[in-house]
Amino acid sequence: MGEVEMGVGVADRHEIQVEGKTVLITHPEKELWAKKGIRKIDYLHYLSMIAPHMLPFLAERALTVIRFPDGVGGKKSFYQKNVPQQAPKFVCTTSHDGNEHVVCGDLPTLLWLGNQAAVEFHIPFNRIDDQGPAEIVFDLDPPSREEFVMAVEAALILKEMFDRLGLISFVKTSGNKGLQLYIPLAAGTFSYEETRRFTQFFANYLVAREPDWFTIERFKASRGNRLYVDYVQHARGKTVISPYSLRGNEEALLAAPLFWHEVTRSLRPTQFPLETIKERLATVGCPFADFMDAKKKQPLGPVMKWIAAQG
Repeated sequence: MGEVEMGVGVADRHEIQVEGKTVLITHPEKELWAKKGIRKIDYLHYLSMIAPHMLPFLAERALTVIRFPDGVGGKKSFYQKNVPQQAPKFVCTTSHDGNEHVVCGDLPTLLWLGNQAAVEFHIPFNRIDDQGPAEIVFDLDPPSREEFVMAVEAALILKEMFDRLGLISFVKTSGNKGLQLYIPLAAGTFSYEETRRFTQFFANYLVAREPDWFTIERFKASRGNRLYVDYVQHARGKTVISPYSLRGNEEALLAAPLFWHEVTRSLRPTQFPLETIKERLATVGCPFADFMDAKKKQPLGPVMKWIAAQG
């Protein structure tokens, strides 16, 4: 489904048929990003277009969203872990830590969430049927957008190391001011304890190599003007922004997958707002197109054994 078409409706309530399910769309002309004139219907068009690339990362995950009912920059926004009582029957859920999370595995559910002004889609590192992570993620968080080049430098250092070890890695913007590096994993191959040793090892490597640039200090006041390498975030119960999710900033930036050749000092965190992605996909394709296949090829076992041997 490439476009969202309004069906029979009354006033600002419209019903659309999507994959055999009825999705209610309310107030389609409401501006979600007022400074850019981006309406809810524009956002739903985006979700409909991006669904084939985004849904594989949302499927079988206990979803947390951030909703902006007054639009981004409005008076109210909030995290939502529990499925609302008025959710349609087609919405699937899973119980986790006392919450009943939405599991977004299809387009009707994605559009239903979009209609609720769910802008940010945060996903855990493991699928609901697996105790171990489905990917390793490094979050490279510079002090501000002005220091984004520090994230580029950290990413390229890690990429050099991963290439030497024969590991397959992917990279995306955070949609705000940093970069996030991914190492896909096959289901059930490693525990969080094992992947924590991996992330800690490489975070410490970055800091040892460039202590004036990078830090693993969790307290902001102690970081100075250094990039924070957040390896602690990669853990059970923690989440990361999904590839292609929008962020709650007024520029309508998204967590944009990148090709490694795009990660240069000229890269800027503001290059990928919502309105650019359709043409980008048509022109260069999806940088994460091979992500799921890479899980089957990832030669991480020997690297994990080597790290464990280091003590």
